[in-house]
Amino acid sequence: MPRNVTIALDAMSGDRGPDAVLPAALAVLEKDDSADFLLVGLKDTLKRAQKETGKRFGDRLRFLEATEVVGMDEAPADALRRKKNSSMRLAIDAVRTGQADACVSSGNSGALMATARYVLKTLPGVDRPAMISAVPCRGESYTFMLDLGANVGCTARHLLQFAIMGTVIAEGILDIQRARVALLNIGLEDIKGDDLVREAAELLSRSSLNYVGYIEGDGIFNGKADVVVSDGFVGNVALKTMEGVADFIAAILREEFRRNPLRQVQGVAASVALNAVRERLDSRRYNGASLVGLNGIVIKSHGSADEIAFETAVRTAIVEARKGVPVQIANLMEAQCTRA
Repeated sequence: MPRNVTIALDAMSGDRGPDAVLPAALAVLEKDDSADFLLVGLKDTLKRAQKETGKRFGDRLRFLEATEVVGMDEAPADALRRKKNSSMRLAIDAVRTGQADACVSSGNSGALMATARYVLKTLPGVDRPAMISAVPCRGESYTFMLDLGANVGCTARHLLQFAIMGTVIAEGILDIQRARVALLNIGLEDIKGDDLVREAAELLSRSSLNYVGYIEGDGIFNGKADVVVSDGFVGNVALKTMEGVADFIAAILREEFRRNPLRQVQGVAASVALNAVRERLDSRRYNGASLVGLNGIVIKSHGSADEIAFETAVRTAIVEARKGVPVQIANLMEAQCTRA
């Protein structure tokens, strides 16, 4: 029987801090007896957690005291230099030392990436770590997009590396063979796009990956690609636009079904379908962006994540730890370099 995986949780970061992290951890502990946690936080937070849980979970829930917290608006360089005993830093250190198989934090994205890259280093063959997350598509499946904001000013070689890393994530999470990879572009024709995208398309065409060509923004949701690759600037704009549209649709539906008594009655009649739509568009179901390309597993939860969203991020960390994602990325990167 495989050993339990241990996830280090940064309990202090994000808008809700321990109010989201602790309930999420307890929910997973109740449902999954093959996952353990290392809760990293300030003394008062750990005392509260110990009081709430008692000895119910035994060694499956351990505690590590931090004395500092990285602020959401703190400069990454300052966090890296001055907050060496922060909950974020100690959670990442736990991955480096082998105390944990992965860590999850809702903290400052820039500080998390800078600290993780400094502490864990990048895998051989990886120039830049990237941020990847799932977005919903037709057929109740997912499409994985990267990079979502960690890198701007990318080269074609970087996009190829992103595609390799995205392939490992998609195949591991979706449990599929030969993930389909597409490049985000302004058109489907070969002549479309800038020099960066066209050069990346050439590299991908010569690679061993299952490259299926360009994809436009409206095609992300049609299920024709498992991995969509772009530079961090474009990817972040696309992701934030998706989140905004989902919130907009939800707000419009509420407005329309509250417009008059007849609409309210119609809303009640359609409540089953509306609830299903709301659930499929609920961003909490897709929370948890992986910082791929590191010599360890780090998951970035949304800063405003509640306990449901944070639990989703934790489950992503558990799956990646069990699949050994960094080792798989290193192997595929090496195979691609050998082919090249």
